[in-house]
Amino acid sequence: MQNITNIESGNQMTITEFILLGFGILPELQFSLFGVFLVTYLCTLVGNIFIIIIVCTDAQLRTPMYFFLGNLSFLDLCYTTTNAPQMLVHLLVERKRISYAGCIVQLYFFLAFVGTECILLAVMAYDHYVAICNPLHYLVIMRKSLCFQLAGTAWASGFLNSAVHTFFTFRLPFCRANQINYFFCDIPPLLKLSCGDTSLNEIILLAAGVFIGWIPFLCIVLSYVYIISTILKICSTEGRLKAFSTCGSHLTIVLMYYRSSIFTYVRPISSYSLDNDRLISVLYSIVTPMLNPLIYTLRNKDVKGALRKAFMGKLCLQ
Repeated sequence: MQNITNIESGNQMTITEFILLGFGILPELQFSLFGVFLVTYLCTLVGNIFIIIIVCTDAQLRTPMYFFLGNLSFLDLCYTTTNAPQMLVHLLVERKRISYAGCIVQLYFFLAFVGTECILLAVMAYDHYVAICNPLHYLVIMRKSLCFQLAGTAWASGFLNSAVHTFFTFRLPFCRANQINYFFCDIPPLLKLSCGDTSLNEIILLAAGVFIGWIPFLCIVLSYVYIISTILKICSTEGRLKAFSTCGSHLTIVLMYYRSSIFTYVRPISSYSLDNDRLISVLYSIVTPMLNPLIYTLRNKDVKGALRKAFMGKLCLQ
């Protein structure tokens, strides 16, 4: 029975909780899906915590590049944790509910972390640009104070963007039903559920998408135009390969993340298909945070060296 309370103004209703319909799969498949997502989430936790520890403890990795990588790993930990634990629980229980307040909190933090990552990836692209195009002035330009300012701007912008979206989403009336055809509280399914006028929300979503999504993405593209142009001017093959290796991990993550996040938020609500969009959401909210540490570990010699050093140190202690 839906937990909806009548109020005095006509037919409008006050919703005190939402029912998350999840993936709409057969009950016997939910246990298999639970196992897959549990392993994915645990790998995400272990991989990103490992990266954070290595970056914080290894003296050779105390550079601007790895400072931003540590931020990225912490960010991945945060935003996958806003959804994954609840999703795992809902795969095991029959009634998949979330309180109205809980939905607000989940939406706010998830959007904050998603927006922050969009800008942080652009900041990392700028860091790579300075490292490759201005190597002699790298440490002068990317001084510690600037790194903190850039990271702080990314975090502040993400949380400010989320506050705007959360406010305008939950000012809408939800009087049709309280069943969200999704596995977590997100803007598209909530707008679909509302019985009010969502035109302002769609305008804000598209406008914010330009500033949080498209502008950082274009900055990344511009950075890589200069980076690739500079790399092609390097005479030695070894030097070119080393430069490409420096950027390869970041570029892989950018392509994975932006393709799914921009597809989700920067388009008209009328074009959304929640059944198909669920798969895209799983990609950028569950799978990508797990792959990030793997990509950086497998493609980055400095990180692999730090991991080997830490592992050998443990063996010596034993």
